[in-house]
Amino acid sequence: MRAGARVLALCLFTAIPALTPALALAAGALEKLRSFTEQTHSAKADFTQTVVDRKGAKVQSATGRLAFQRPGRFRWEYDKPYQQSIVGDGEKLWVYDRDLAQVTVKKLTGALGSSPAALLAGSNDLEEHFQLAVGAGGGGLDWVEATPRTDDTLFKRVRLGFRGKELETMELADHLGQQTVIRFSHLVRNPSLGAEVFHFTPPAGVDVVTE
Repeated sequence: MRAGARVLALCLFTAIPALTPALALAAGALEKLRSFTEQTHSAKADFTQTVVDRKGAKVQSATGRLAFQRPGRFRWEYDKPYQQSIVGDGEKLWVYDRDLAQVTVKKLTGALGSSPAALLAGSNDLEEHFQLAVGAGGGGLDWVEATPRTDDTLFKRVRLGFRGKELETMELADHLGQQTVIRFSHLVRNPSLGAEVFHFTPPAGVDVVTE
Protein backbone atom coordinates (compact mmCIF):
# COMPACT_ATOMS: atom_id res chain seq x y z
CA MET A 1 0.00 0.00 0.00
CA ARG A 2 1.43 3.33 -1.02
CA ALA A 3 -0.38 5.11 1.79
CA GLY A 4 1.96 3.36 4.23
CA ALA A 5 4.99 4.62 2.36
CA ARG A 6 3.80 8.22 2.35
CA VAL A 7 3.95 8.56 6.06
CA LEU A 8 6.24 8.40 6.06
CA ALA A 9 9.92 9.79 5.59
CA LEU A 10 12.63 10.97 14.96
CA CYS A 11 18.49 15.02 28.05
CA LEU A 12 21.34 13.70 29.74
CA PHE A 13 21.51 10.73 32.10
CA THR A 14 23.83 10.55 35.07
CA ALA A 15 24.56 7.02 36.22
CA ILE A 16 23.53 6.25 39.79
CA PRO A 17 25.33 3.29 41.40
CA ALA A 18 22.14 2.10 43.17
CA LEU A 19 20.17 1.61 39.92
CA THR A 20 18.73 -1.86 39.47
CA PRO A 21 19.65 -3.64 36.19
CA ALA A 22 16.13 -3.06 34.82
CA LEU A 23 16.23 0.67 35.61
CA ALA A 24 19.73 0.95 34.19
CA LEU A 25 18.58 -0.72 30.96
CA ALA A 26 15.62 1.64 30.66
CA ALA A 27 17.72 4.71 31.39
CA GLY A 28 20.34 3.58 28.88
CA ALA A 29 17.86 2.98 26.06
CA LEU A 30 16.10 6.31 26.59
CA GLU A 31 19.42 8.11 26.84
CA LYS A 32 20.45 6.73 23.43
CA LEU A 33 17.35 8.26 21.84
CA ARG A 34 17.78 11.58 23.63
CA SER A 35 21.47 11.72 22.76
CA PHE A 36 20.70 10.87 19.14
CA THR A 37 18.16 13.68 18.83
CA GLU A 38 20.33 16.21 20.65
CA GLN A 39 23.58 15.40 18.84
CA THR A 40 22.28 14.62 15.35
CA HIS A 41 21.42 17.85 13.58
CA SER A 42 21.40 16.27 10.14
CA ALA A 43 21.82 12.79 8.68
CA LYS A 44 21.60 10.73 5.52
CA ALA A 45 21.16 7.00 5.04
CA ASP A 46 19.88 4.22 2.82
CA PHE A 47 16.85 2.29 3.98
CA THR A 48 14.75 -0.78 3.33
CA GLN A 49 11.07 -0.76 4.25
CA THR A 50 8.81 -3.76 4.79
CA VAL A 51 5.09 -3.68 5.61
CA VAL A 52 3.35 -6.75 7.09
CA ASP A 53 -0.31 -7.23 7.98
CA ARG A 54 -1.72 -8.31 11.35
CA LYS A 55 -1.11 -11.96 10.39
CA GLY A 56 2.55 -11.33 9.57
CA ALA A 57 2.13 -11.62 5.79
CA LYS A 58 4.25 -9.22 3.74
CA VAL A 59 2.19 -6.49 2.09
CA GLN A 60 4.92 -4.33 0.62
CA SER A 61 8.69 -3.92 0.44
CA ALA A 62 10.63 -0.91 -0.80
CA THR A 63 14.11 0.61 -0.80
CA GLY A 64 15.37 4.14 -0.96
CA ARG A 65 17.42 6.97 0.52
CA LEU A 66 16.71 9.62 3.11
CA ALA A 67 18.19 12.83 4.44
CA PHE A 68 17.03 15.17 7.19
CA GLN A 69 18.06 18.41 8.81
CA ARG A 70 16.52 19.68 12.01
CA PRO A 71 14.06 21.18 12.43
CA GLY A 72 11.46 20.10 9.90
CA ARG A 73 13.52 19.44 6.77
CA PHE A 74 13.67 15.96 5.32
CA ARG A 75 13.68 14.05 2.05
CA TRP A 76 12.65 10.41 1.54
CA GLU A 77 13.31 9.02 -1.93
CA TYR A 78 11.74 5.66 -2.75
CA ASP A 79 13.59 3.93 -5.61
CA LYS A 80 11.96 0.47 -5.79
CA PRO A 81 9.44 -0.93 -6.58
CA TYR A 82 8.19 2.54 -7.57
CA GLN A 83 9.61 6.04 -7.49
CA GLN A 84 8.22 8.49 -4.99
CA SER A 85 9.57 11.59 -3.24
CA ILE A 86 8.46 12.89 0.16
CA VAL A 87 9.98 16.28 0.95
CA GLY A 88 9.57 18.57 3.94
CA ASP A 89 11.05 22.02 3.26
CA GLY A 90 10.36 23.45 6.72
CA GLU A 91 7.04 24.99 5.68
CA LYS A 92 5.34 22.52 3.34
CA LEU A 93 5.15 18.76 2.89
CA TRP A 94 5.41 17.56 -0.71
CA VAL A 95 4.57 14.04 -1.89
CA TYR A 96 5.42 13.32 -5.52
CA ASP A 97 4.25 10.08 -7.11
CA ARG A 98 5.97 9.70 -10.46
CA ASP A 99 3.74 6.87 -11.70
CA LEU A 100 0.60 8.93 -11.09
CA ALA A 101 2.26 12.17 -12.22
CA GLN A 102 0.77 13.80 -9.14
CA VAL A 103 2.07 16.03 -6.36
CA THR A 104 0.24 16.44 -3.05
CA VAL A 105 1.19 19.44 -0.91
CA LYS A 106 0.09 20.49 2.58
CA LYS A 107 1.33 22.76 5.33
CA LEU A 108 4.04 21.08 7.36
CA THR A 109 2.72 22.59 10.60
CA GLY A 110 0.64 19.89 12.23
CA ALA A 111 1.69 17.26 9.71
CA LEU A 112 4.96 16.67 11.54
CA GLY A 113 4.19 17.10 15.26
CA SER A 114 3.29 13.58 16.39
CA SER A 115 4.30 11.75 13.22
CA PRO A 116 7.17 9.25 13.05
CA ALA A 117 9.12 11.78 10.98
CA ALA A 118 9.17 14.05 14.04
CA LEU A 119 11.33 11.52 15.86
CA LEU A 120 14.01 12.05 13.21
CA ALA A 121 13.54 15.53 11.77
CA GLY A 122 11.52 17.33 14.43
CA SER A 123 12.74 19.49 17.27
CA ASN A 124 14.20 18.05 20.46
CA ASP A 125 10.97 18.33 22.48
CA LEU A 126 10.12 14.65 21.94
CA GLU A 127 8.28 14.20 25.22
CA GLU A 128 5.91 17.04 24.35
CA HIS A 129 4.50 14.90 21.54
CA PHE A 130 5.36 11.35 22.62
CA GLN A 131 5.26 9.18 25.71
CA LEU A 132 8.65 7.47 25.84
CA ALA A 133 9.38 4.12 27.47
CA VAL A 134 11.95 1.38 27.17
CA GLY A 135 10.76 -1.31 24.75
CA ALA A 136 11.09 -5.07 24.88
CA GLY A 137 14.43 -6.32 23.58
CA GLY A 138 15.01 -8.12 20.33
CA GLY A 139 17.56 -8.49 17.55
CA GLY A 140 20.44 -7.45 19.79
CA LEU A 141 19.14 -3.87 19.81
CA ASP A 142 18.17 -1.48 22.60
CA TRP A 143 14.58 -0.38 22.01
CA VAL A 144 12.64 2.75 22.87
CA GLU A 145 8.86 2.81 22.44
CA ALA A 146 7.23 6.13 21.55
CA THR A 147 3.45 6.55 21.82
CA PRO A 148 1.85 9.72 20.38
CA ARG A 149 0.12 11.83 23.03
CA THR A 150 -2.74 12.58 20.61
CA ASP A 151 -5.06 10.15 18.82
CA ASP A 152 -4.98 12.09 15.56
CA THR A 153 -2.11 10.11 14.05
CA LEU A 154 -1.79 7.31 11.50
CA PHE A 155 0.41 5.28 13.85
CA LYS A 156 -0.44 4.19 17.38
CA ARG A 157 3.11 3.24 18.35
CA VAL A 158 6.69 3.69 17.11
CA ARG A 159 9.68 1.62 18.23
CA LEU A 160 13.28 2.69 17.62
CA GLY A 161 16.12 0.19 17.85
CA PHE A 162 19.69 1.27 18.61
CA ARG A 163 22.86 -0.75 18.15
CA GLY A 164 25.33 1.03 20.35
CA LYS A 165 24.72 4.74 19.73
CA GLU A 166 23.48 4.29 16.18
CA LEU A 167 19.84 4.13 15.11
CA GLU A 168 19.37 0.94 13.11
CA THR A 169 15.64 0.18 12.96
CA MET A 170 12.28 1.93 13.22
CA GLU A 171 9.07 -0.08 13.64
CA LEU A 172 5.66 1.57 13.21
CA ALA A 173 2.37 -0.04 14.23
CA ASP A 174 -0.79 1.47 12.74
CA HIS A 175 -4.42 1.31 13.85
CA LEU A 176 -5.24 -1.42 11.31
CA GLY A 177 -2.77 -3.88 12.78
CA GLN A 178 -0.16 -3.41 10.07
CA GLN A 179 3.50 -2.99 10.97
CA THR A 180 6.07 -1.05 8.96
CA VAL A 181 9.73 -1.91 9.58
CA ILE A 182 12.39 0.51 8.32
CA ARG A 183 16.04 -0.57 8.55
CA PHE A 184 18.74 2.06 8.06
CA SER A 185 22.19 1.43 6.58
CA HIS A 186 25.22 3.58 5.75
CA LEU A 187 23.90 6.21 8.14
CA VAL A 188 26.07 9.35 8.26
CA ARG A 189 25.43 11.78 11.10
CA ASN A 190 25.80 15.55 10.71
CA PRO A 191 26.84 15.69 7.04
CA SER A 192 26.83 19.02 5.27
CA LEU A 193 23.55 19.18 3.33
CA GLY A 194 22.80 22.03 0.95
CA ALA A 195 19.45 23.83 0.99
CA GLU A 196 18.67 22.36 -2.44
CA VAL A 197 18.34 18.88 -0.89
CA PHE A 198 15.11 19.98 0.81
CA HIS A 199 13.75 22.15 -1.99
CA PHE A 200 11.00 20.79 -4.22
CA THR A 201 9.54 22.21 -7.41
CA PRO A 202 6.70 20.25 -9.06
CA PRO A 203 7.77 18.99 -12.50
CA ALA A 204 6.01 20.48 -15.50
CA GLY A 205 2.82 18.73 -16.50
CA VAL A 206 1.99 17.01 -13.19
CA ASP A 207 -1.22 17.50 -11.23
CA VAL A 208 -0.75 19.45 -7.98
CA VAL A 209 -3.28 18.72 -5.23
CA THR A 210 -3.33 21.05 -2.23
CA GLU A 211 -4.72 19.74 1.05
